[in-house]
Amino acid sequence: MNALTTAYRWLNDDGPAFGAPGLEPRWTSSKKDAVCTAYAASSRVWFTVSHGTLNEIYYPTIDRPQTRDMELIFTDGETFVHEEKRDYEFDFHYIDPDALAVRVVASDLQGRYTITKEFITDPHHPVVLVHVKVEGEEEVLSRLKCYALLAPHLDGGGAGNSARSVEVAGQRAILAWKNGTALAMGVSTGFTRTSCGYVGSSDGYQDLIQNMRMDWEFGQALDGNLALTGEIDISRNREFTLAIAMGEGFHSALAGMMQSLSTPYELQLKRFIEQWHRAASP
Repeated sequence: MNALTTAYRWLNDDGPAFGAPGLEPRWTSSKKDAVCTAYAASSRVWFTVSHGTLNEIYYPTIDRPQTRDMELIFTDGETFVHEEKRDYEFDFHYIDPDALAVRVVASDLQGRYTITKEFITDPHHPVVLVHVKVEGEEEVLSRLKCYALLAPHLDGGGAGNSARSVEVAGQRAILAWKNGTALAMGVSTGFTRTSCGYVGSSDGYQDLIQNMRMDWEFGQALDGNLALTGEIDISRNREFTLAIAMGEGFHSALAGMMQSLSTPYELQLKRFIEQWHRAASP
């Protein structure tokens, strides 16, 4: 596994993003639905959830935020762009009464499709896992694409972040860094396309709202307030797991991401819940 996880190459794609350094960074809503972590102390990662989306990820201690938020954007490329925190009704609950594992079911307001997301951490590594299952009308799903949009705020701030698209173990992912702390975002299916942009100018949200399609594939964005975009083709992958891994350096973050994604999500969830059950036992 070490050889696979530490061997990577930069992807230049469309070159550097425009619009540096991006808008002034801001934190997300302070109104949280949950704060979650694994029971095992070896995890060293915590996260919050609000408005049906993943918010801050904290690493290596609970007082050091490393992201602003990560949400999913869905589009059929022709008639709609749906943003998770604005365009859905959602139901929030815990998967198990004794464990800090969260499930959110988001419903399209027109009833055409639903998104079921489960949030946990890898029980033994500093990796947040988001398992996603999309169900609904085949006419919609056959044209649907999903975009993971992540705002890194590494080392406690949105300014001065850098990111590049990478290929590791034959799959496309995104790597971000600042002051020695690194973040890697990947998906079990592999992203079909990725882009690194500056918030408010060249980020994925700005791209998608223009014509409901992903036109930008910037290979890098350096020293700014960033938003990172990864495309998942729902017509081929109705179920997948996103991994956001933290580490002290590139290799550490990429290795954690690949190790977590190499373990089936169902086993990760089982281990996560079993740890909390043991803690709750008299």
